[in-house]
Amino acid sequence: MNIIFQINGGIGKCILATSVCEAIKVQHPDSQLIVMSGYPEVFLNNSFVDRSFAFGQAQYFYQDFIENKEFKVFAHDPYLQTEHLMQKEHLSKTWTEMYNLEAPEDVTPKIYITEREKTFFSSKFNSDVPILLIQTNGGAQGQELRYSWARDIPTNVVQAVIEEFKNTHNIVHIRREDQIGYEFTTPVTDNFRALAVLVSISDKRLLMDSFGQHTAAALNKPSTVLWIANTPVVFGYNVHDNILANPFTKKPELRNAYFQKFDISGNLLEFPYNNESEIFNVDAVINSLKNQKNG
Repeated sequence: MNIIFQINGGIGKCILATSVCEAIKVQHPDSQLIVMSGYPEVFLNNSFVDRSFAFGQAQYFYQDFIENKEFKVFAHDPYLQTEHLMQKEHLSKTWTEMYNLEAPEDVTPKIYITEREKTFFSSKFNSDVPILLIQTNGGAQGQELRYSWARDIPTNVVQAVIEEFKNTHNIVHIRREDQIGYEFTTPVTDNFRALAVLVSISDKRLLMDSFGQHTAAALNKPSTVLWIANTPVVFGYNVHDNILANPFTKKPELRNAYFQKFDISGNLLEFPYNNESEIFNVDAVINSLKNQKNG
């Protein structure tokens, strides 16, 4: 039987979905698992995935996998499940149980990098000093707000970390050209496989809820991860030091909230603090990085 698993969403969601792929294959070991997503490179070398396609690049898909074949489609979005909206369990558990699969005890995602990839991409990131890898901003290209208070790391935190580590580390900043940059950092934009290798060779990592923290978990690289609107209960991993935002200092305006309390893109009216400096304890972040153990 062909099982077609469609993943709608960003690269972080695809990385998290690798644990769902494993659950599917464990329960259907004799079936062929075909993954359709926006980021097929996430599933390369994954023994639980037989074929991986990108949206819009699946010529003859119907003839090869559906027509006159026994097949099953898993394409529902777990973000609309009641269990997910309650924010009380990991998305992997919600996702698998939505398909009547046994939820995995270990929700850690899996990424498989070959030795040749490690050798080739590592040479691109040669550094005379240890690498402190940071990812401070997320979201899609072209979004109206460059900084989302609900997701991104506040500037005061980033600047304090840079000041603390700029003399001991090469601070490599994963970011697109349209995202906020910082002095005393080395900006990096590359393909996903290269960035996964960069995560694997870094000495320390400061991340937010985006693909970087999922990648680090998949590669068993403990990281300091900052959380504001989202929660590590749903999207995080125990391997990380997950630092939650401070309690709100003002009542947010939630007239536009629907299924979730906050707009992850950082709706200006919903901001529940007086200013960004109230969101995190900077000393706690720096201490977490100092004490971070490299996996």
